[in-house]
Formats: sequence, structure tokens, C-alpha cells
Amino acid sequence: MIYQHRNERVFIPDGYLAIGRITAPHSLQGEVRVELHTDFPERFAEGINVYVGNGLTEMVVEAARPHKQMMLVKLSGITNRTVAETLRGQWIFVHEADAVALEEDTFWVHDIIGMTVQTEAGEKLGVVSDIIFTGANDVYVVQGTDDEGNPREVLLPAIADVVQHVDPEEQLMTVHLLPGLLP
Repeated sequence: MIYQHRNERVFIPDGYLAIGRITAPHSLQGEVRVELHTDFPERFAEGINVYVGNGLTEMVVEAARPHKQMMLVKLSGITNRTVAETLRGQWIFVHEADAVALEEDTFWVHDIIGMTVQTEAGEKLGVVSDIIFTGANDVYVVQGTDDEGNPREVLLPAIADVVQHVDPEEQLMTVHLLPGLLP
């Protein structure tokens, strides 16, 4: 699956879930800073197998700890800052089979990306192209067109007052537009 994350196209191999993105090396011992793309930071527990980059290089989490809004992670085989630098920008994946069970009305990013969004009245707003992780609540980035056919981007907060129904089988999300949500 390919989805747009900010200005980057991200390839997520079939059967895998993206759980983080390596943003930079952190220490001389080879730790890396990881931007989380999971609500389950325990994914980075010591001893967990992860797969790095499009080549799905298997590595083991040797240690991890929270740092600001990220995680500092020590991966097997990454012994110094120079080697860690080669991982900058790489995505970290886990097998879908190892996924944490989700609560009711909770969905994986790959279930939401590509979903058609419509209003309660049936007006098509577009397709979810990205999810912004703000900490308070996620925000769905919806790419569509306005009434004149011009490109339009709509940012929808992923809150109960806005998202009325999500049907992953039909790839359809129904939303209630609060005042000010449309540009």
C-alpha cells in the first residue's frame, strides 16, 4: 500500500504495519529518534522484532525510552552514530499478525487512508490522503474538489462530533461538518 505522509509517499508492504519513522541518530552508541505512528508505544519493548526500511531489514529492539514526543530506540546491529545516520527517514514496520487488538470503533491507519469521505447528506468530500497525529486527537487530511471542481483539502478532526460512521468494508466514512471545517 502507498500513502502520502506530509510530502512523502510511503510504501507499506502487504502484511505489515508502519509503527514509526526514524528521524535522526541520537547518541554515539547508535540510538535513533523515532516519530511514533502507533498508539501503542509498547511496540518498542525490549526484545521485539521490527523490520526497517523498504528492504524490511529485521532488527531487534534492544532498548527504548520516551523522549519529548518521540521514542529513543536502540536497534540490534546499530552500534554507532554513523551507522544510525544511514537509517534517517526509514520507516519501522511490524507484521500485521503481531498487531495489538484494537478497541471497538478504532481503526488502523491503513484502514483509514484511501477511505472515501461523505457528509451525512451524502455529499462526497474526497478521499483521506493522510492522518496528522497531533497528540490530542488525530486529524484526517481529505483531498477532494470544491463545487467548481477546484482541488480542495479539508482537515477533519477525528472526534465523535465529526466522524459519525466508519465502514472499513465499504471504505466509507460519514462525517458531520461542524461550522468552519470547510475552507
